[in-house]
Amino acid sequence: MSNTAQTATAISAIKGGLIFTGSDFTDKDVYIENDHFTESNNSAGEAIDASGCYVIPGLIDLHFHGSAGGDISDGSLEGLHKMGAYEASRGVCAMCPATMTLSEAQLTDAAKAAVEYTPSPFEADLVGINMEGPFISPSKVGAQNPQHVRNAGVEEFQRLQKAAGGLIKLVDIAPEEPGADAFIETLKDDVRISVAHTCTDYDTAAHAFDLGAKHITHLYNAMDPMHHRKPGPIPAAAERDDITAEIIADGVHIHPSMVRLAFNMFGDDRMILISDTLRAAGLGDGVYDLGGQDVTVKGYEARIDNGALAGSVSDLMRCFYVAVHDMNIPLVSAVKAASVNPARALNIEESYGSLEPNHIANAVLLDKETLEVKQVILRGNAIL
Repeated sequence: MSNTAQTATAISAIKGGLIFTGSDFTDKDVYIENDHFTESNNSAGEAIDASGCYVIPGLIDLHFHGSAGGDISDGSLEGLHKMGAYEASRGVCAMCPATMTLSEAQLTDAAKAAVEYTPSPFEADLVGINMEGPFISPSKVGAQNPQHVRNAGVEEFQRLQKAAGGLIKLVDIAPEEPGADAFIETLKDDVRISVAHTCTDYDTAAHAFDLGAKHITHLYNAMDPMHHRKPGPIPAAAERDDITAEIIADGVHIHPSMVRLAFNMFGDDRMILISDTLRAAGLGDGVYDLGGQDVTVKGYEARIDNGALAGSVSDLMRCFYVAVHDMNIPLVSAVKAASVNPARALNIEESYGSLEPNHIANAVLLDKETLEVKQVILRGNAIL
């Protein structure tokens, strides 16, 4: 399968497959009119034979930095189009790319480029921006640039949100740092606030969630681990039913048993699979830039010079495959975590993350035996 789609064919129906219902799979036909799913077949387009396939909603990646050579932090519209084409070719039909810990000027340029993005027929929709930095702990920067770490600032965020035309859907903070409480209290109704890159203890994390934070970024990574006397932020998030948790199931960042544990702790209605990919996704081994730092990619590992993991090169569809095939996450749970739940977290569930009528007609046909992507339906068109 190539990374760039060559043809687009209007589809009126998907027939003969096992259709994801939101909680299970069933034998039924799915109909499409224009770019939305519909109740009945009123379209003149072609019908697709999905025999031998699972039919799932198009995936939604709410945390990745780039792919195919592009990175949202470049502030490049051309780069966003490269990302959109690659993601769509892999069944990721909607993307919410993440910026890095950078200067306000660089973040503003990234936001403005995102506003200008309009997808081609072969490119994923851009449904938001995930602002991963710069409001993080200087002690948990990971692959972020420590030069630009700063305390959470309401006014700076509002300036960036204005430049983004309201596209910023997620923003990360370290709740133990100065200004965090005021930031959460002021902005909790305007953007989904996530606990991330943090040294927070249990009580401080619980307090942040009480104030209105609703998310936790790449669970286990860039935070203190669980300990029976120092539980840290993970149990604080898990014991509430209104917190969603991201996880990188690429087979590199987290042991399979810990991924299963996360699904058991949070339940499959709150887990969100993410890729956290770099611009190197889809390109192969080499040295690449991430927020001004060199990242060396070898196989499925990406590391900065000190040896720390620096994101992923496994796109969300590969993470989905690894979660199911290698980590024994149930298929239904993985579909929820890669499509249904991110749509809800981004507040776009009325249009994305479902095969039900009135939703945008994004779907992926997966071989029942291998989970290989056989076809992608993007806004009602078959693109592979």
